Order: sequence, then structure tokens, then C-alpha cells
Amino acid sequence: MLSIKRYTLQIPPLKGAGGCFASAVTLLLLLLVGLPASAQQQPVALDSVLQAIRSSNPMLQQYDLRAKAQDAYAEGATGWMAPMVGGGVFMLPYPGQSIERDEKEGSYMISAEQAIPNPAKQRAKQAVYDSRAAIEQAKAEVLYNQLRAQAKAAYYNWVVLEKKLDVLQDNERIMAYMLQLARIRYPYSQGKLGSIYKAEARLHEVENMQLMTRNEILQQNVTLNTLMNLPKELAFKIDTLINVPAPVALAADTAYLNQNRSDIQQLDRTIESMRLGVAQERLERKPDFRLRFDHMTPRNNMMPNQFTAMGMVSIPIAPWSSKMYKANTKAMNLEIEAMQRERENILNEAQGMVRNMALELNAKREQVENFRTKILPALKKNYDVTMLAYEQNTAQLPEVIDAWEALNAAQLEYLNNLQALYQLAVNYEREIEK
Repeated sequence: MLSIKRYTLQIPPLKGAGGCFASAVTLLLLLLVGLPASAQQQPVALDSVLQAIRSSNPMLQQYDLRAKAQDAYAEGATGWMAPMVGGGVFMLPYPGQSIERDEKEGSYMISAEQAIPNPAKQRAKQAVYDSRAAIEQAKAEVLYNQLRAQAKAAYYNWVVLEKKLDVLQDNERIMAYMLQLARIRYPYSQGKLGSIYKAEARLHEVENMQLMTRNEILQQNVTLNTLMNLPKELAFKIDTLINVPAPVALAADTAYLNQNRSDIQQLDRTIESMRLGVAQERLERKPDFRLRFDHMTPRNNMMPNQFTAMGMVSIPIAPWSSKMYKANTKAMNLEIEAMQRERENILNEAQGMVRNMALELNAKREQVENFRTKILPALKKNYDVTMLAYEQNTAQLPEVIDAWEALNAAQLEYLNNLQALYQLAVNYEREIEK
């Protein structure tokens, strides 16, 4: 939910390709662009980003349209073939033949024919189209899982980059302070000129790293705008107060994976569609019907009007015609069995992958916690003690710079590990569809 002061943006779930897209983009643009500058500084939560992607991403909308196309096909599945009508002459002899006058005249003829489809076949065809619509919806869920992972990765990267920028800005202030002290002490022979240049170089290095970090933040902004289908130059703030990923269970519950994995659901719907296709193919053994009516009006008024009415039925159980649908049914059943094996393999690999990811994620989390609670506090105390000694003229500037470099390197290493932890959490959540 995107909250700005007392105003809240509710972005609707994916229902249609036109209305949801227009409303979501319009509301988000109004809130991010049309409000005063002070309101624009309110952070955009990750949930709001994901809802905007769900509603407005064009790649997702294409599957919604494809599902509607299959629904339209299903509506037409119960239609009949168009009737056939015709006209001509009937029993008109070829010229030059010796025939009695009355027979020579022949008749005018009009004809009408209508094919009557088997209702069971029509219902089976309609069910197949309905199942294809469900497959398209499952494909949308598979794609959304991928887009959601991309958005989370970009969002978490942005969070870490903001923290890194804060560290670099603190480092800039520290180096500027050390450089100022060194320049004050140098005229009194309490410092070396080389130390001043070294501090000045470190200060410029920090400024250069800030430039790179700000550029990376802009890239993450563009990535999220692209996923939300918003103007690429649109700038907004994010919520950096997010929790470190919690420890996760090592074992993946098969029932949970069956219920939540979108690729498994897509396979299930595909298998169901193929089973409906098998049922449709088996119905080919049922007959189709056709009606025909002919009306003849003699050219000779002395002859009576005549008509012909015929009903026809196909015989699909004939050996030369039943061979095709029997072979098709066998082939489709084999394909279903192959897809079931594929489903088992995906579940098996997913269980192993989830366990490995959980092991790696928990280890990385412990490593990050060690940095935060043990390594960084110790290096911070070392820097504070060295800086205090320098201020009291009992330490030299190179010692302070060394202590600062050790702390700075540890801080950046901590943030790199935190970024890796977030990426592991994204991959884990993508695997379990969370």
C-alpha cells in the first residue's frame, strides 16, 4: 500500500488489460508527479511496487488478453456450420437425344443442406478452449513470479545502495575533518605533508564512490519504473526501513510447493487440458449428421412438383476411419505421461534447491549478523581510540587513516554481504513462490 500523508493508493489486482492498466498508471502518476514536492518524498513501499507491476505490466496483460481470446473461442465452439443453399436444373437431358417431349422439359431445382454437429463433440471442444484459458492464466502467474523477483532484487539493491551512500557520506565528513586537522597541524610541524596528500586522495576516492553509488541508485529506479510501466525518468523514494531476512526452514513441504508453485500449476492445467483433448478425440467415434432437402419445379406445367428429403449420418467406427483417432488418443496419453514425469522432476529438483538455498541463506544471515554485532563495533572502537589519540597528539594521521580504512572496508563488506543476503532471500522466495 502506497501512503502519502493521509492518502492511500489501492492498486487493483490484475483483472483486465485496459481499465486496470489505465487506472493504476493514472493514480500512480498523480501521486508521484502531481502532488507537492514535500508529498513526493514519502517512500514507496515494496508492496505498492508489486501491486503496480501486477496491474500495469504489459507482459502480464498479454496473458490476460490471450485468456480472453480462448474464452471467445469457447463461446463459438457450440456454433453450427453455415447452411448450404443452391439452385439449378434437374433431369434435363443433353441436347440431341430422342426423348419424349414431357421428359425433355426437365425441372428447375433448389436445394438446402445443413450439417448438424454432435452436441457431445461441441461440449468437449468448448471444455478444451476453457482449459486453454486457464493455462494462459497460469502462464501469467509464472511470469509474475519472475517479475516479482526482479522487482524485489532491484528494490533491495536500492535499499543497500542507500545505506552505502549514507556510509560514504559519513566517510566524507570524517576524511574532511581529518584533512582539516592535518592542514592545521602541518605549519606547527605536527604532521607530514605526505599524510595530507594521502588524506586528500582518500577524500576524493570517497567522492568518486558516492558518484558511482548515486548512478547505481538511478539504475534501480529505472528498472522499477520499467517493471511498473511508468515513465523511465520518474523519480521516487523507497522505504529503506526493511527487516533483514529471517532464518528459513531447511525442508520444503511438498504440499506447499504443489499448491503455490505457479509452474506446477501450469503443468497441472496443461495436463488437464490434454486429458480433455483425449476425451474430445475419443468422441470422434460418435457420428455426425446432415440434412438435405431438394425441391423440383417442372418446366412443363403438366408435370407435378417433386421433392427429395435426405438424412445422412457418418460412420466413424469403420476400420479405415477409426485408425486415426485411436492413434491420436494413444499419442496424447503418452504425452500426458511424459508431462507427469516432468512434474515429478520439477518437484524433486525444487525440494533439493530449496534446501540448498535455505542452508546458504541461513549461513549468510549469520555472517551478516557477525559483521553487525561483532566486527563493526570492534573496528569502530579501534577507530575512535585512534582518532582520540590523534586529537591528543599521541598518534599520527597515517594511523588514523589505517583505522578508518579498516572500518570503511568492513562497512562496505557488511553491505555487500547484506546485498547478497537479500538476493538469496529473493531467490528463495521465488523458488517457493512467496
